[in-house]
Amino acid sequence: MNGTTRTVKVGNVLIGGGHPTIVQSMWKEAIGQIDTALTARVDALGRLGCGILRFAVPDMDAAERLGELAAVSSLPLVADIHFDWKIALRCLDFPIAKIRINPGNIGARWKVAELAGKASDKGVAIRIGVNGGSMPKDLEDRADRPAALVEAAEREVAAFDELGFTALIVSMKASDVDETIRANRLFASRHDIPLHLGVTEAGPAIPGIVRSTAALYTLLKEGIGDTIRVSLSDSEENETIAGSEIVALADGGRKNPSIISCPKCGRAGFDTHAFLSRWQGRIYALGKPVTIAVMGCVVNGPGEARHADLGIAGGGGKAIIFRKGAIPRTVPLEDADSEFGEELSRL
Repeated sequence: MNGTTRTVKVGNVLIGGGHPTIVQSMWKEAIGQIDTALTARVDALGRLGCGILRFAVPDMDAAERLGELAAVSSLPLVADIHFDWKIALRCLDFPIAKIRINPGNIGARWKVAELAGKASDKGVAIRIGVNGGSMPKDLEDRADRPAALVEAAEREVAAFDELGFTALIVSMKASDVDETIRANRLFASRHDIPLHLGVTEAGPAIPGIVRSTAALYTLLKEGIGDTIRVSLSDSEENETIAGSEIVALADGGRKNPSIISCPKCGRAGFDTHAFLSRWQGRIYALGKPVTIAVMGCVVNGPGEARHADLGIAGGGGKAIIFRKGAIPRTVPLEDADSEFGEELSRL
């Protein structure tokens, strides 16, 4: 949430200008048939906290399918374009909320001008996305890589400035945490353009979340960054949940549920791991700042999590369900899911 940047509209979402930090994710597969299963999953990502969803668009067929999806999507969709400006122009014929391009690979300036002109007419934002692995040739070997990332972005910004196009968002991502932090600090000190933050190719879930948190939390706490993506070799759902947790920690204002759960030990009488795998998605989909506890034993569970709006703990073949430390019911372990679901619905 950066109040010093300009506001850019992406579909029905406002980026920058002090508006809430938006969590993004990227679809992991080629766009297939546009059916109810696909749209339902997009809707579910929105309920988990995803505010904007990006799709790779490598060819015209993908542009057509993304356009079809954009017409029925509950989320603003972004077309990620490389090399062929004609694909970007075709995407702009549909209600796609933003175009993402990489510096230098769209081609001649007249192609950029054609893209900017049509995006301006359609009221569509453009994100300039700079990655450490795809720099302009003359910047690839520069020793100061954060400065090179910034210069690559500034060249494209200057081209759009000349065209009078201001609905820009910039991202400068490296796989190195320190490079990502330094590049975004430098750019933010010079420009009022909203920044999309991320550590590119951050890795599998555990190292990826650690690296992303180190970079994104640091920048957000300094007032730098308006949208984020946690780029994981994992699902869109887990990217969204991780991003939502980072934003909640950095902004100090939680909008989504907080899950507290014990790691499980030798005295556990309740399989917290399996239970959370079944319920995590539905809990996050509540979209409310409630605290849910999933504890492994009845001895410590209600005590350690007495502040929870709703909790469950198990032992001795039974599960207890509690609210704010009070225990409204004890049920057989085989009924734990159904009884917990009833209590969750009351939240």
